[in-house]
Amino acid sequence: MTNGAYNETNADLLNIEMQLLMEAIFLRYGYDFRNYSKAHIRRRVLHHLSMSLIPNVTMLLDRILRDRDFFSNFLDDLSINVTEMFRDPEFYKSLKYNIIPKLKTYAYFKVWHAGCSTGEEVYSIAILLKEEGLLDRCQIYATDFNRKVLETAKEGVYQKSDIEQYDKNYVLSGGSGKLSDYYKSRYGSVIFDKNLSSKVVFADHNLVTDNVFAEVNMILCRNVLIYFEKNLQDRVIGLFYKSLVPGGILCLGTKESIKFSGYENLFEVVDEKQKIYKRKIL
Repeated sequence: MTNGAYNETNADLLNIEMQLLMEAIFLRYGYDFRNYSKAHIRRRVLHHLSMSLIPNVTMLLDRILRDRDFFSNFLDDLSINVTEMFRDPEFYKSLKYNIIPKLKTYAYFKVWHAGCSTGEEVYSIAILLKEEGLLDRCQIYATDFNRKVLETAKEGVYQKSDIEQYDKNYVLSGGSGKLSDYYKSRYGSVIFDKNLSSKVVFADHNLVTDNVFAEVNMILCRNVLIYFEKNLQDRVIGLFYKSLVPGGILCLGTKESIKFSGYENLFEVVDEKQKIYKRKIL
């Protein structure tokens, strides 16, 4: 059966194969995608089949179980690595006016950027904190389960072709200087100032299987929960609640929410549109 042969008449077969594939990945490698959005995972798997010319999911499963390097490449396809600097500029404006004044009351604070992908948004937060005179008073933890994207984030090297969009986002977010103040251009790439990443600890952490990472004052996890099914969303929101100090700030993506979760009543809304919440002081 070829990838193109999957259709409504054998949808049940595909569902069974997908379930077996997710279970096998968990048992063999410890990565748990069983409660990710089934539609998202199915799209990514079928895309990988078409790219690798493997006829069906059952043969893909066999290859994944027997070839760790092949699985490593497959893992990149399952990872959610859509990001850019100062993505959703209005979010950064809201941080500046609603959250930064609170952070300025702390002598020292900690920020956890969960699901940081290739790091563009980590550097965005570092730039915002630097411009507000707070970078030297904080520790930023940037985590992801994909070690390959973590290496990219650590290096802070990005394509020069993306900088025009990043610069527009920076201006729209209310940046007080020039984005070019924070990087150097070299051979078609830009390298961000190591002074920004000196306050960042990049670490391997899996929101699905790992526990509380650290006790922090602010968590950013934007546009990750949308790929999880509801029971996993609830688990992760609970993980964030336990990781925040009382009065700590939780920042989600614009299409995400704590509404209808088991933790809804334990947070106050700071900015409903930008999905910024504060853990209640009980």
